[in-house]
Amino acid sequence: MANKRIVIALGGNALENGKGAGGAEAQLEVVRETCRHIADISCAGYEIGIVHGNGPQVGRILLASEAAKEVTPAMPFDVCGAMSQGYIGYHIQQALRHELEKRKRNIPVVTIATQTVVDKNDPAFRNPTKPIGPFYTEKEAEAIEKENGYVMKEDAGRGYRRVVPSPLPERIVEIDAVKTLWDSTITISCGGGGIPVVENEDGGYEGVAAVIDKDFAAGLLADNIGADVFMILTAVPAVAINFGKPEEKELGRITPEEAEKYIEEGHFAPGSMLPKVQAALKFVKSNPSKEAVITSLDNAGNALRNGEGTIISYRQ
Repeated sequence: MANKRIVIALGGNALENGKGAGGAEAQLEVVRETCRHIADISCAGYEIGIVHGNGPQVGRILLASEAAKEVTPAMPFDVCGAMSQGYIGYHIQQALRHELEKRKRNIPVVTIATQTVVDKNDPAFRNPTKPIGPFYTEKEAEAIEKENGYVMKEDAGRGYRRVVPSPLPERIVEIDAVKTLWDSTITISCGGGGIPVVENEDGGYEGVAAVIDKDFAAGLLADNIGADVFMILTAVPAVAINFGKPEEKELGRITPEEAEKYIEEGHFAPGSMLPKVQAALKFVKSNPSKEAVITSLDNAGNALRNGEGTIISYRQ
């Protein structure tokens, strides 16, 4: 029996714990723990593709580049995104390869610098919503807006962050490379949702200042490679309705129709849980025999073995 295919979208908590300054060594420690769970999934008989976020990381790269602009030219936003793909992918490659070797699994792990095509007329360019970089107080955010012209918004009760456009992904430029490697290699692709590019008049691509939602990009990848399971790992073990209220309720296995109903009722915060549910729903509607799972890193194994977490599926 062939192994099942799974695309895993790693949230920010799987890359750093939010404590301290987020230095490289501290992030690598978090990634090592993350990769222990991913290696266990590999041992359970899954062929794995990994997608990761980059909000805090690309924000810091951009800040560092802008802070040094008097010494060396600042890098454009798309280049900063490419840089984040490289170093986050390096951390995952190193840690996951080590965990696989400990389990006697000789599977290569490779990062692919991935471009994702977006529509230059996407309305997201007129309404920035994607948080990047560190959190600030309201007073700090106001000062940053005034000094740099950034758009700053409150992020799910955790503070204020810079927001940039988040256009929908239309096509993964390097998808053929991912497909070629898939049967023999664990691929890390579409990092940070992919480097956002638009097609130019010459038939080539050029980068744009945006961050593609990594869950939508991961869902597109899952669709393209025929994944059996699309798993979104986040900070909570399950999606909840009436979040933060006395009547809060975690969702288990639900139908796409139920997911749509909860979205229409406004249960999920934009920029937080909403895009995760939307991405999972989109994948299942396009692949009615497949499933999408939203859960925490610690619960990932239980979700696959025992159906824990939130599972969107036509099969009930």
